[in-house]
Amino acid sequence: MELPDFSMTIDGKSVAHIDDFDVINPSTGEAFAQAPDCDADQLDAAFDAAARAYGDWRTDLALRRETLNAAADAIVANAESLAQVLTLEQGRPVNQSVIELHASAAWFRYFAALDLPAEVIQDDATTYAEVTRKPIGVVAAITPWNFPLLLASWKLAPALLAGNTVVLKPSPYTPLATLALGAALRGVLPPGVLNVVSGRDPLGASMTEHPVPRKISFTGSIATGKRVAAAAAGDLKRVTLELGGNDPAILLDDIDPAAITEKLFQSAFGNNGQICSAIKRVYVHESRYDEVVEALTERVRAAVVGDGFLDGVELGPIQNAPQYERVSQLVASAISDGATATTGGRPMDRPGYFFEPTVLVGAADGTAIVDEEQFGPALPLIPFSRVEDVVAQANATNFGLGASVWGADTDRATSVATQLDSGSVWVNTHMAVAPNLPFGGAKWSGIGVENGPWGYAAFTELQLVLRAR
Repeated sequence: MELPDFSMTIDGKSVAHIDDFDVINPSTGEAFAQAPDCDADQLDAAFDAAARAYGDWRTDLALRRETLNAAADAIVANAESLAQVLTLEQGRPVNQSVIELHASAAWFRYFAALDLPAEVIQDDATTYAEVTRKPIGVVAAITPWNFPLLLASWKLAPALLAGNTVVLKPSPYTPLATLALGAALRGVLPPGVLNVVSGRDPLGASMTEHPVPRKISFTGSIATGKRVAAAAAGDLKRVTLELGGNDPAILLDDIDPAAITEKLFQSAFGNNGQICSAIKRVYVHESRYDEVVEALTERVRAAVVGDGFLDGVELGPIQNAPQYERVSQLVASAISDGATATTGGRPMDRPGYFFEPTVLVGAADGTAIVDEEQFGPALPLIPFSRVEDVVAQANATNFGLGASVWGADTDRATSVATQLDSGSVWVNTHMAVAPNLPFGGAKWSGIGVENGPWGYAAFTELQLVLRAR
C-alpha cells in the first residue's frame, strides 16, 4: 500500500519536522516508515495552540457535541485506510483494526450524547446551591501501543466534551495511525483543540513536566505511571493513570468447560494477550482442571497465527522486540522451573515477533509467569481446591485491574467475585468494556476512572455555585 506523509498536527496544521525515527512492522521486524520526532519548540507550540484554543472551545457545549459527532463520522469515513496503517505498525489482523476504528467512533458518539444533568444540592427558601463541572484546561494525553486509537478515544471524547483542549502523544512503537487520525480531524475540530505530536523518549516526560497542561491522562506500564504521577505532583496536575493488570479468572467446580472455552480463549489471547485487562492467570477447581486444560489446549493449538493482512489469521505478532523478548524469557523461565507447555512454548521460526500461543501447567504462584503481567500469548492454568484459598491467591498481588469468576450458579459466582480486589469484576465473562461502563484499577493498576459519566467527571473541576435568597 502507498503510505501517506505522516506529520504532526499543531494548531490545526500539518507541521514539518527536522528529525524522524523508524517505525517497525512487527510481522517482519523491519522498518517500513518514519515518524516525526517532536522537538522542544514544537511541543511548546502544541501546548500554546491548545491554551489559545481553550478560551473559545470551553464556552459552547452545543458546538462540542456537534463536533464530537462529526469526529465520529470522520473516523468511520477513514476506517479502512486507518486500519491498514494500524495493522502495519501494531500487527493485529486488519479486520480487528477495523473494529477498533468503529469502536473509537462509538466512544465519540456516546460522549456527544452524554446527559449532563444539573446537580442541585439545596433549593429552599434561604439558599439555592448547585454543583457545576468546569473544564480543567489543557490536557496531555499519552497512549500505549496495544490499542492506539481506541484508548486515545477514551481520553479525547470526554476531555473534549468537558471543554478541555488536548495534546495527544502516541507510543513511539505505534505513532502512525494516531498521526493519521490527527490529520483526518484537522478540518473537523477547531485549530488547536486537538494537537497530535510523536517522538521518542523523553517526549512523554517533557509533556508531563510541561507547565501548560493541567491534567495528565496516561495509559501504560506501572513503572512509567509512577514516574508520571511524580512529575505531575510538583505542579499539582490532575492525573488519571490506567496501568497494568494481572487479571485472574476463577473457574468454580460447576463450570461447563465446553461452554466457556471460546470465551476464555478470546479473553486471554485476544490481541495476542496484549490487553491490560486480559485474563493473565486461570485458577481452575481441581475437579475440572484436566477438562479445562484439554479444552483450552485444543483451542489454543488451533489458533491461526500470521501476518495481519492474511485471510483467516486470528493472532498476529507480539508488537515490539522488547515485549517479544520478555514473553520469551518468562515462558522459558517457567519451563525451566518445572512448568509444562501443553501447546506452544517457544518463538516461531520466522521473521518478525511471532510467538507460539502457549498454555502452561505446573506454574504455581510465586513464579514470574503467574505473579507478573506477561502481556503476551502465554497463559498459566493453576488448580485449586478451596474457594477461600483461591480468593486469597487472586488478591495476593499489587495488581487490581480486573477479575472474573465463572460458574453455573451465578449468585454463588457473584458472591466470590465481590471478594476480589479489582476495579472491575465480571461473572461468566471477561473484559466487558463499553463507553458507559466505568473502567479503572485498584492498587497499582491505576488512579482514577475512565468512561461513562465518571470518566467525564475526571476531566472536570467541581465548582459550587450558591445563591442566598
